Amino acid sequence: MARFGFNGKGRLRLLAYAHDLVMAGLSIVLTLYLRLGAEGLEAYRGDLPIALAAFVGIVAVAGPLTGLNAGIWRYASLRDAIAICRTATVAILCFLLLMFLLTRLDGLPRSVPVINWFVLIVLLGGPRLAYRLWKDGRLSSILGVSDRIPVLLVGASTGADLFIRSMSMRQDARYRPVGVIDDKGGRVGREIQGVPVLGTIPDLPAVVQALAERGDGPQRLILTKPPQHLAPGVVPGLVAKAEELNLSISRLPDLTDFHEGLQEGGVEPRPIAIEDLLGRPPVALDRGAIGALVRDRRVLVTGAGGSIGSELVRQVARLAPRQLVLVENSEFNLYRIEMEIREAHPGLALRPLLADVRDRGRIGRIFAEEKPELVFHAAALKHVPMVEGSPLEGLQTNVVGTRNVADAAREVAAAAMVFISTDKAINPTNVMGASKRIAESYCQALDLQGGTRFITVRFGNVLGSTGSVVPLFERQLRSGGPITVTHPDITRYFMTIREAVELVLQASAYGQGHGEQRGRIFVLDMGQPIKIVDLARQMIRLAGLQPDKDVRIVFTGLRPGEKLYEELFDSAEPPMATDAEGVLVAAPRSVDLAIIGRGIDELQAAIRASDVARGIGLMRHLVPEYRPAEHDAAQAAGAVS
Repeated sequence: MARFGFNGKGRLRLLAYAHDLVMAGLSIVLTLYLRLGAEGLEAYRGDLPIALAAFVGIVAVAGPLTGLNAGIWRYASLRDAIAICRTATVAILCFLLLMFLLTRLDGLPRSVPVINWFVLIVLLGGPRLAYRLWKDGRLSSILGVSDRIPVLLVGASTGADLFIRSMSMRQDARYRPVGVIDDKGGRVGREIQGVPVLGTIPDLPAVVQALAERGDGPQRLILTKPPQHLAPGVVPGLVAKAEELNLSISRLPDLTDFHEGLQEGGVEPRPIAIEDLLGRPPVALDRGAIGALVRDRRVLVTGAGGSIGSELVRQVARLAPRQLVLVENSEFNLYRIEMEIREAHPGLALRPLLADVRDRGRIGRIFAEEKPELVFHAAALKHVPMVEGSPLEGLQTNVVGTRNVADAAREVAAAAMVFISTDKAINPTNVMGASKRIAESYCQALDLQGGTRFITVRFGNVLGSTGSVVPLFERQLRSGGPITVTHPDITRYFMTIREAVELVLQASAYGQGHGEQRGRIFVLDMGQPIKIVDLARQMIRLAGLQPDKDVRIVFTGLRPGEKLYEELFDSAEPPMATDAEGVLVAAPRSVDLAIIGRGIDELQAAIRASDVARGIGLMRHLVPEYRPAEHDAAQAAGAVS
């Protein structure tokens, strides 16, 4: 009995085991009574103790071997019934063999073993059934299927196999897989853990209808593959089809999380997230080069509390730098990221510093004291309409601030400074984009001087960043709408913050190892641009609502400085592939360091004098391709009307 232990659960199992032995003995007495009556039972009084001892002993051994004691009464189900039948069969056969050897079965009616088999099953199973019904109050819990949500899996994959096994292992599982849709088509007609593969994605409406006709109509679609492993456009298409078929849609967690959940007893599907709609294939990162870039180095991040800066801090902290210096102008943002990193990496040498990149003296002192070897410059003003309304502020932060950081990095002979730029720097139509282009030119000119590497990384919008459309749409959805989109044709490049920062590190590692590409700009492969109105419709669908029916979409017109589409490359800087996956390189026109330096000096003088007209004029001179967005806005307004 040592196997039962002495804790509370062990005592309960011992009690259940004792119950089964008592019921085994009672079954013998009750069987003889049912077959022979009271007088017949009295005739067997002399042999009854031997029969009882023999049968109870057989059940005591057979029960654990046949799985009778493996189940928990609270979750008794069909599996427990099968184990009871198996135990009864083995016990009766062994008992007959033993009694034949002892008595040649003389005087034992042939119907007794059959009656005993049924009686034993009732005595063993009845209390289990009654206990489960008492706890749950419904018969469906015993059958284990009728109260589960029928689901249709999309993807005949390892994830589907794990999910089906997880649902079959759990007595309290919420879902019942009724079929699988193969996203590729090679496994239609086969089965996964007994669940049939019924068709491909184009067959989805017919499959749902066929399942409904046989009484197994699914209520939910569950993606069993990571969305980025599916072809572009598949997930948005499935979201639209799910809406048409009145089905909810969700996805399984990543495979590593799935295995952990399986070991704990189950996995809960997650809602489809907006980033799942991008359909971007996973990029193979050069982990070795990225690790070598950061490991055991003193690293400084400006704008450390912002959207990109904070994710940079998180990923850099995981790469074991010798020291990590956080420079941030917002006290709250700095406090928040500092607390997060200290909790996640208690042994990391972390230095949070309040500072404004526009303060040249403060930045110079920080660099002189900390002597960073690697600098990530993410501090910027990036909200286009706000910078358009306060152009000198944008120019001072994005141009003068970048020069302050770059000069300080060069002064302390840092190995590299990585400047985070934007697609709005190409043919800019707003002050924010033009200011970033000036900063790009200055870093290019410094990079061509030798010494410290100045690596400029340019990319588009990131989902969920401060000021992006996704948080705006989420707020509007929570309030019931409408969703506001500036123009029906406006498009943007998108990627997730995590992916953007991973590729920034990949580009930085590549640039650090390829000194022959000085003066070039690294551009992240953003995939295909997405129409903002399509993004809005998908977010409405993910909220379980219908666009233009439950939630209206209203077009408000282009905002100041906004253009219909963004570009990652100028026509004069054709992109070239690199050995780093997901990273392209461009060679835009370079400007002499002395010339760009004098231009920024004059720009800074205009900022100090609060001379907006002079500042804008100097910006136009430094960025000849700058064209205000008024022309585009007029064209867009005409197109809308």
